[in-house]
Amino acid sequence: MPTDSLFAPITTTDELLESTGDQAWLQAMLDSEAALARAEAEAGLVPVEASDAISGCCQASRFDPVELGRAARTGGNPVIPLVQDLTSMVPPEGRPWVHWGATSQDILDTAAMLVAQRTTKLIAADLARLADGCDALAETHRRTVMVGRTLLQPALPITFGFKAAGWLVAATDCRYELRNAVSGLAAQLGGAAGTLAALGERGAEVAATYARLVGLPEPVVPWHTARQRTARLAGALAMVAGTAAKVAGDVALLMQAELSEASEPAGPGRGGSSSLPQKRNPIGAAEVGSAARRAVALLPVFFGGLAAEHERSLSAWPAELHSLTELLRLSGGAVAGTADIVDGLEVHTANMAANVDRNAGSLMAERVSLALTPPLGRSGARDTVAAAARRAGSNSRAGSPSTEAMAEALLADPAVTAIMTPADISALLEPESYLGVSDTWIDRARAYHRAFSGS
Repeated sequence: MPTDSLFAPITTTDELLESTGDQAWLQAMLDSEAALARAEAEAGLVPVEASDAISGCCQASRFDPVELGRAARTGGNPVIPLVQDLTSMVPPEGRPWVHWGATSQDILDTAAMLVAQRTTKLIAADLARLADGCDALAETHRRTVMVGRTLLQPALPITFGFKAAGWLVAATDCRYELRNAVSGLAAQLGGAAGTLAALGERGAEVAATYARLVGLPEPVVPWHTARQRTARLAGALAMVAGTAAKVAGDVALLMQAELSEASEPAGPGRGGSSSLPQKRNPIGAAEVGSAARRAVALLPVFFGGLAAEHERSLSAWPAELHSLTELLRLSGGAVAGTADIVDGLEVHTANMAANVDRNAGSLMAERVSLALTPPLGRSGARDTVAAAARRAGSNSRAGSPSTEAMAEALLADPAVTAIMTPADISALLEPESYLGVSDTWIDRARAYHRAFSGS
């Protein structure tokens, strides 16, 4: 039996594999067939006895997904052989009513919505866990000063709480996007060309009942070639994966030996190397990043489907089916992995403080330059501070001066000492006093998180 058991588990969870697996898809298709028969029975189009018989046979355990997949090669989708097998299981008097008035895409699109609806609940739960973890870090470390880096270089002092607040807002944005996308999922029932002509005047009634029975909203009209809702879902899932990769990637950068400011959770064998016994690799970030790259690469499948032809696309919607499975697994796996990283994150505050001290001269250059601007002018102040930084950093391994070296370089410049005292310079070089409105941003990020959680 073909499987995807060697690589698939690396970038997702067992729960996500189960909720998007063959049995999950098969049951979703069968739930759609059962709901169709019951809806038609309620409308008086199908005998109740036939509806009951059809529904009673709609159990995934009674079918072989591997054989259905192979049989689907001749018709292009697994609903055709599924309907054949389902019909053979139903008593003779109920067989004519199996799949009555529907088309294969009705069943597959509705099944896709059910699989997405059920799986996004798992993803939403892990997104909430990630947001809660970031919220806790933001509050705990609102006073933990660290080096803020732009273009991978030291820039200004920030707090680790401020960095975590940024993660928190991003995760909360994803929660909003995912919730909005999921709210747009809808049942699909239009028949061969979307008009439900086979059901006569009862078509709209059956479609409404069908949607209610499968537990999905009823669309305004059938959406066989209107793929906005699947594109919107794909976009939200890709945003989830990319945001997870941002957070996990930041942690991986902080884990570099040159910084050692944070570490992923430790565990037996976690992050080990096959050849270097001393290494503790950011394996969580590697897995999250891998999942995100693949998730984002799937977007063209869904957005390309927006240009589906006429009333039924030749290849656009079939391409979405397997891609949706992959996207749900990858996005869900990315956010679950990142939530695990944040939950068990080891924050090395002493190393953060040491790195701030080692780079304080550069980190505070903007502040010194601003203070010198009124007497020296903007260009004069920038040139003076840049020259002092170069002198102070000339003996530094990274070329970034410490507080003491920067103070000495500034005090060696007569243009500076004519304006400032050593005490003035010392005060300007204190990173803890140049954090701007970081506390305000942290408070706002946490309030944003609480507003979503309470909505």
